[in-house]
Amino acid sequence: MLETEDRASDSPYVARVWRSRSSGVERMASVATSHWELVVWQQQGRVQAAVRGPETSVSVVDVPDESESFGISFAHGTTMPHLPTPRLVDAHMESPHVTARTFALRGDEWTLPDFANAEVFVNRLVREGVLVRDPLITDVIEGGMPKVGARSVQRRVAAATGLTQGGIRQIERARQAAILLGDGVAALDVVHRFGYYDQPHLARSLTRFVGRTATQLQRQDVAEPLSLLYKTGA
Repeated sequence: MLETEDRASDSPYVARVWRSRSSGVERMASVATSHWELVVWQQQGRVQAAVRGPETSVSVVDVPDESESFGISFAHGTTMPHLPTPRLVDAHMESPHVTARTFALRGDEWTLPDFANAEVFVNRLVREGVLVRDPLITDVIEGGMPKVGARSVQRRVAAATGLTQGGIRQIERARQAAILLGDGVAALDVVHRFGYYDQPHLARSLTRFVGRTATQLQRQDVAEPLSLLYKTGA
């Protein structure tokens, strides 16, 4: 079983905060995501931490048995200048030194955050210059019309997210489609709601980004659980 809890955040730097516990689960389908994350996990008393970049397709990953995980998913436009997001796409970087209470990031030692104090930790990173934010990115991805040229927007989105605007839209659309299908919404209704050309177009998107067919999502009958999916205002 993979038990997952998540919550929204009032920080403009954070998209979501989550935690999970695994028991008797060997593998998980890691669904594509356009956000990068800080992840901390613990198994048999050993604590590890890593920065995990955006994932451009679904992948199957091993799940440590009897483990607990916690993560901060950062909002679009939030970056670490010392570790550019494009370098993290479909990759991760583990902290070189982790104890039961601290971990290393940017050459400094930081107290490990948790589900309750994630925003306090993020605020400290901001004050110390580890995290910065380009508000234009959030505005553009949410459909705003920036007062800069299209090429400038493209460069800034790519620099901040490691992805294109089109790539982000495709990933987020597939994630939201998967949620609706899991809630029992008919595939044809999902096609119309999210602007897919037809059901085969939806099927290709789900296969690439979620690793499930519409039928599998509706029946929820696949042995391997999915990684975090959550509803947004999109």
